[in-house]
Amino acid sequence: MKVTPSDERLIALLREDARASTAQIARRLGLSRTTVQSRIDRLERQGVIRGYTVRLHEGYDQDRIRAHIMITVLPKKMATVVRALAEMPEVRALHSVSGPFDLVALGVASDVGAMDELTDRIGAVDGVERTSSAIILSTKFER
Repeated sequence: MKVTPSDERLIALLREDARASTAQIARRLGLSRTTVQSRIDRLERQGVIRGYTVRLHEGYDQDRIRAHIMITVLPKKMATVVRALAEMPEVRALHSVSGPFDLVALGVASDVGAMDELTDRIGAVDGVERTSSAIILSTKFER
């Protein structure tokens, strides 16, 4: 995948507002609308842009409990654990990381009891050795 500095600026604008019109993006980049549309089409074809999503206002999730759940996985059980976590809708993201833990999951639950139940379910997955959680108090920014 070849991404130019111009493509990077385009991607940054789409991260800010993926619903911005091609004409708006073109004006901000100083390019023609046709050029911007062809770059977007190329980035989509190449798989650089895989899709578009909705970013919710923090207030929308205000009553939900969010936590980073650090997970240590037993040797040779990574694929099994990842498949099991992918089946849990409360696990919004899963990252492989370096350091004392193997994975970090972003868990979202309706209340503390539901988060406790989620961490218990994660801990019970075949191949999970241990978990440690950190409740997210606030998000300072997100891109």
